[in-house]
Amino acid sequence: MQTIILKLGTSTLTRGTDRLSRGKIEDIARQVLALRDKYKFIIVSSGAIATARQFIELQGGSPIAVKQALSAIGQPVLSKIYQEIFNDFNLKTAQCLVNYRDVDSEKSRQNITNAINVLLENDYIPIINENDTVATDEIQFGDNDKLSALMAALLGVDLLVIASDINGLYDSDPNQNPNAKIITEIKDIAPYKHLEKDSDNGLGTGGIRSKLIAADICLKNNIEMWIVNGFEDKFLEKAVTGEMVFTRVKK
Repeated sequence: MQTIILKLGTSTLTRGTDRLSRGKIEDIARQVLALRDKYKFIIVSSGAIATARQFIELQGGSPIAVKQALSAIGQPVLSKIYQEIFNDFNLKTAQCLVNYRDVDSEKSRQNITNAINVLLENDYIPIINENDTVATDEIQFGDNDKLSALMAALLGVDLLVIASDINGLYDSDPNQNPNAKIITEIKDIAPYKHLEKDSDNGLGTGGIRSKLIAADICLKNNIEMWIVNGFEDKFLEKAVTGEMVFTRVKK
């Protein structure tokens, strides 16, 4: 069986609103259930801050400190929501909090790999998020794009799917240029570095820049990566069967 890391950004999980969408998480659970005979899944999920913001406002502290505190409040709630919804589809989940320093440490790398492999062998779906209470990389930039690519390289998965709020990478900002064309295949990020100036074109927190960083990591580790429109229902099933257009990163 192939292993897929499915990265879910905040925009996908909220459907572009300011509230977590249980309907979208149900859509994801249905797709995992439909595809689990062929694939094992690891989820890298953002959304803890958005989850907390649904029901609380915090005062005091710097903007980053407030986001860290919101993450601490929202993370267990988000994990419970995943557990409740996936359990309705007889899918078991496990929460895994990591940060970039864990990936740099050989001992931590081995510990992460061992734990996730045991979870997969026992039919649990690991749901990974950055531990924002002690690390601020996701908060400041990237929305877990880089983390998902690092996890893909560490675990040697077959495919990384980044669910975004747009169909993929375009040759110019589609919000500004109605004639922008989607880039369906990327084998080298160098020809597309100039697109970083359009980093805030709607592709999640980090925009194009974070997607290109993730693509570079995947290319260097010979891991295929897709950027798909997570707003669509059954987006993963459609991508697997070729029923939707998306960006494929592959050597």
